[in-house]
Amino acid sequence: MSLVEAPAQRSRLGSSADRVGLAALLIATACLVAIGGKWVSGPLTSVVVLVLLAVIVGVIVLAWRGGTEARRLLAPYGLLKPGMLWLGLFFLAPLWSLLRISLSTKESRFDINYNFSWAFENYQTAFTEFGGQFSRAFLYAGIATVLTILIGYPLAYVIAFRGGKYKNVLLGLVVVPFFTSYLIRTIAWSTILSDEGVVVSFVKGLGLVPVLEALQIMDNGRLLNTPAAVIGGLTYNFLPFMLLPIYVSLEKIDIGLVNAANDLYSTNSAAFRKVVFPLSMPGVFAGTLLTFIPAAGDFVNAQFLGNPNTTMIGNSIQDQFLRQNNYPVASAMAAVLMVSIAALVLLYTRLFGTEDLA
Repeated sequence: MSLVEAPAQRSRLGSSADRVGLAALLIATACLVAIGGKWVSGPLTSVVVLVLLAVIVGVIVLAWRGGTEARRLLAPYGLLKPGMLWLGLFFLAPLWSLLRISLSTKESRFDINYNFSWAFENYQTAFTEFGGQFSRAFLYAGIATVLTILIGYPLAYVIAFRGGKYKNVLLGLVVVPFFTSYLIRTIAWSTILSDEGVVVSFVKGLGLVPVLEALQIMDNGRLLNTPAAVIGGLTYNFLPFMLLPIYVSLEKIDIGLVNAANDLYSTNSAAFRKVVFPLSMPGVFAGTLLTFIPAAGDFVNAQFLGNPNTTMIGNSIQDQFLRQNNYPVASAMAAVLMVSIAALVLLYTRLFGTEDLA
């Protein structure tokens, strides 16, 4: 190859690097999903592995032969590839397996083999037999999310604007509960809310039992094993997930904007409504997602703080997976839960928008 032809070839390779990088990323992801989702078996697995290796080697050769321009165009795909391959192997492949099992049948609960037969009756079972659990999951998660906003926003506001030199200490106190496992924290609340616990004793001492029973917070003088206990546990456990994003949004607000509003004869409450709160909405939005999504699928709080009439869909999925060994129905329930949460998140995003999230 002449000295004139070499730069021309390198230029052609560099101009095609963008398309090659995207194609290589998609092919590599598809190969990992095929292996993880068991689309292929036997000798075909070796073929898919060879294709994956060939793609990787091809990209390396293109980066070497294509020169600086090719490496510049391939760099973004190189940075994306680890995350995409991870998602392909550990998210898309398990998701495919989940959907496939949800449309399968088993001869008996002790059978380890599944027969894929487009068994949509599993989804019918999920809706008809576990509709109450789905409703309670979204209701409890929604109430807990609202409570975390009502509790977390004032705390985040105080820390951001009034914390002063104690900001780090206050934030440390917020995350201190994470030093203990989620399970232990929930079991500790079952002790606190027990019939002989400090909370019930305090309420009885103030004579507030009739009031709380009228509000359906207590049941026959009990707090434990009630819907209120489950919602309280969810609120407590997920409060930091709401507080911290709101704090980050509030801390980014320029205090000069508030001062400018005051200079324009705005009251403190009006300045909060028109300046502070709108600018903190990205934190509220992010905190809502971080709280509602895991709370809807939670099963620990309902198990330790509730009763059989307060079970959530997470408890039913756990029971179908681990006790009933009914993987097809459990997979259908999990798929319905994921789709429902995704639909609610999309609706929430459409209503409130994400343009300011950055």
